[in-house]
Amino acid sequence: MSKSTAKTVLITGTSSGIGLAAARRFAAQGWNVVATQRTPEKDTELREIPNVLVTRLDVQDIGTMAPAIDAGIQRFGRIDALVNNSGHGQYGLLEAVTHEQILAQFEVNVFGVMELTRAILPHFRRNKGGSIINVSSGAGLFTLPMISMYCASKFALEGFSEAISYELASQNIAVKLVIPHGGVTSTSFNARTAAGSANDTTLTDYDDFVANTAKAFAAMVSASNMSSDDVAKVIYGAATDGSGQLRYLVGDDARGFVKARREMTEGDYMAFMRAKFLPVA
Repeated sequence: MSKSTAKTVLITGTSSGIGLAAARRFAAQGWNVVATQRTPEKDTELREIPNVLVTRLDVQDIGTMAPAIDAGIQRFGRIDALVNNSGHGQYGLLEAVTHEQILAQFEVNVFGVMELTRAILPHFRRNKGGSIINVSSGAGLFTLPMISMYCASKFALEGFSEAISYELASQNIAVKLVIPHGGVTSTSFNARTAAGSANDTTLTDYDDFVANTAKAFAAMVSASNMSSDDVAKVIYGAATDGSGQLRYLVGDDARGFVKARREMTEGDYMAFMRAKFLPVA
């Protein structure tokens, strides 16, 4: 068993995007990294880094959680931080989304986070401390059409994280929310979301709305200028700043959604958002 004085972080979803960038950053800063993936046998990069252990963890399979945690402890002696990064985005009209797709959305973004957090808490309590960083989204602060399930899951993650932050502060365990907003480049998230979009060609009543929303989304995606490493940098900062801060926003609010949600009256906010997506009468 290899132990050192370096701290250790367990990160989910490290095969690409933000998770991969976070694994690289923590490792470069001298941390030991338990880089978890659904199919670790496909990894060709992280396993080449000496202080990184690539192991299997599927947030939709509770049975893979304890073995991943145990493997990290066996390799590095202890785990000091957990980064719940794995995410899934379900796109499509509510009427087109299936029950199975709803379950998958919540299994990845909410239930998996809850179960993995519960699984690691006894270890953190024995260590008399730890950090949990949950990767949220601007869609957990404001909502957008056509991604109602994703928004619902991120609102749930926000509420869950805030609530347990009070409980776990009593155990010297910090809970942090890193909230990318404005779009992230160098990630396969948007491509995977588009590929898994829920479609129902019989729902023609929504055609004008869907077309208008598609244009709005295309404009938002084209304006994205934040990289996965930008987010990873904030994740690392949240894990190491020693503060009691709960939320860390990262991104460009050029669209004004965050500002509108936080500063406008309810009526003004709803009018502002509807104007972005509803077809002009």
